[in-house]
Amino acid sequence: MKIVLMSGGSGKRLWPLSNDMRSKQFLKVLKNDEGQMESMVQRVWRQLEAAGLAGDTLVAVGAKQAELVGNQLPDSLFAVVEPERRDTFPAIALTAAYLYSIVGTDLNEVVAVLPVDPYVEQDFFAKVKELEAVVRDTEAELALIGVKPTYPSSKYGYIIPARDASPAAVRPFQADAPSGGGYREVARFVEKPTEEAAETLIAQGALWNCGVFAFRLHTVIQLLIDKGYPIQFEEMLKQYHRLPINSFDYEVVEKLRDIVVTPYDGYWKDLGTWNTLTEEMNVNVIGRGLVDDQSVNTHVVNELDMLVTVIGLSDVVVAASPDGILVADKAKSPKLKEMLKHIEQRPMFEERRWGDCRVLDYKQLEGGQEVATRAVRVSAGQSLSYHLHLNRDEYWTIVSGTGRFVKDQQFKQIRAGDVLHIPAGTPHSMLAETDLEWIEVQMGSGLASDDIIRLYYQWDEVERHCEVRGSSAG
Repeated sequence: MKIVLMSGGSGKRLWPLSNDMRSKQFLKVLKNDEGQMESMVQRVWRQLEAAGLAGDTLVAVGAKQAELVGNQLPDSLFAVVEPERRDTFPAIALTAAYLYSIVGTDLNEVVAVLPVDPYVEQDFFAKVKELEAVVRDTEAELALIGVKPTYPSSKYGYIIPARDASPAAVRPFQADAPSGGGYREVARFVEKPTEEAAETLIAQGALWNCGVFAFRLHTVIQLLIDKGYPIQFEEMLKQYHRLPINSFDYEVVEKLRDIVVTPYDGYWKDLGTWNTLTEEMNVNVIGRGLVDDQSVNTHVVNELDMLVTVIGLSDVVVAASPDGILVADKAKSPKLKEMLKHIEQRPMFEERRWGDCRVLDYKQLEGGQEVATRAVRVSAGQSLSYHLHLNRDEYWTIVSGTGRFVKDQQFKQIRAGDVLHIPAGTPHSMLAETDLEWIEVQMGSGLASDDIIRLYYQWDEVERHCEVRGSSAG
């Protein structure tokens, strides 16, 4: 069985820590058994390894977050990178094309799709393992995991199993499974009902839809053929813009007739909002923060250098980052995404494969000129790509560390106190010999994040290119 981790999504549900470059699943706000902070995606990966499923796992991720996947997960994990964000149906279609045309996966192979942000115990992955046998045993087009609800929630979608108790509707499966056995045919789905309606559904045996499902690869490949979409990976990349911006649920699941669900009776939680996330954080303060004794069930998550102090406020979350500051009643925090839906802003903090960068100041000048000041940190042994910008000059002041800088094929040793000027259109890169930090001032007519042309990604490629070009030019 192949496992696909879905790691897309926007960055507004856990704003201001999350943004378009660093969605919620990459925030290191959970503590593992060794007391180390980890992200949601790192926790799920650790659990997949413990279940023996990591070797057959790949991740589907948006282009803006591909570097974060490489930074937080092992290099051996392959990432299928979406050229643009178009929801879960296109992402799964692209991954299916990759498995079929690049990996050569058999069309009868079972593929299980998992989100990376649920908070579950280890036995949940025993239930994931069962999906392969469920698909093969039932010959269903799709097999789901349904979580047995613990309360009537209006936040989740519900799977309504068939009520008919005939052998065709209720079939036993691994009765000794650690998280519950049996599977049922699915009658219908209900998306986020009222709490009163949810209570009625639960009485009828409804299950929470946790977004985990499995299918034979043939099911999706045939569907792509029927819809006139390519099934070769390279061609799918070229035509990705043709695919509808739609979820797999709406585009596929709700149109299938032969669907079964297997129940999971264990701990499961969606950590998609501040109120649910803070319930599992195990620490009340991350970063510089003080909370007095009168503040009960209050959390502070602070990525700024300044101190945040909370006095006499209970059931509150305070989150601060370069992107903004949030002070919210935890129960009301799910409203955050709705409040921010019309707000567009440049991410002020980005975690990259080589380190991180933080916007310190940004302003627009007369005549369309823009100026941005950033603090950049590159970890020892890491390097930037060899790249250029078309619309801006950059001025770097090295604050600490040592490294090797290259500009237009010319190498230079740099250290704290050095000042570097990089005119627009000039290829450049940097290798950090020790942890390296600099202040970067960008000046130009357009400081968009996509104003970058990458020529080489690895430092050894940069060295070979520049040394060969440099010697030929001499």
